Amino acid sequence: MDYSSSRVVDSQKVAGVRFRVWKMSFGRRTELMARVRELARRAEFLAAGESAAERMDAALARAEMDRLYVSWGLEGITGLRVDGVEATAETLAAAGPEELFREALGLVRRETGLDEAERKNC
Repeated sequence: MDYSSSRVVDSQKVAGVRFRVWKMSFGRRTELMARVRELARRAEFLAAGESAAERMDAALARAEMDRLYVSWGLEGITGLRVDGVEATAETLAAAGPEELFREALGLVRRETGLDEAERKNC
C-alpha cells in the first residue's frame, strides 16, 4: 500500500491556486484536539456572557481557532504569492485574501470529519 498523508485541492475561488491539505489521522486528530481545547472552552464561556466585551472576546477566540485550523491542516498552497513571496498557511491568514483563507478553512474543517456542533466542542 502506498499512502499519501495529504491531498491536493484546486481552489474554487481563484484559478491556479491549489491547496495541499493534510489528511486526518489518529495522531493529527489528537494534536488538533489538544491545540483547540482551551480556545473552544474560552469561546463557549465568553459567548454565554452578556456584555459586548465578552461577545467580542468570544468572536476573537473563534477567529483564533479558525487560524489554528488553517495552520494545522494546510500543508501548503501553490499559485499564490503574498507581497511577492510564495504563500504559506501563516501568510495566507496574516495577509492573504480572506476569501482564500475561508476556502482553506472549509477544506480543513471538512477533512476533520466533524460536524459544526462537534467542531465547537473540540
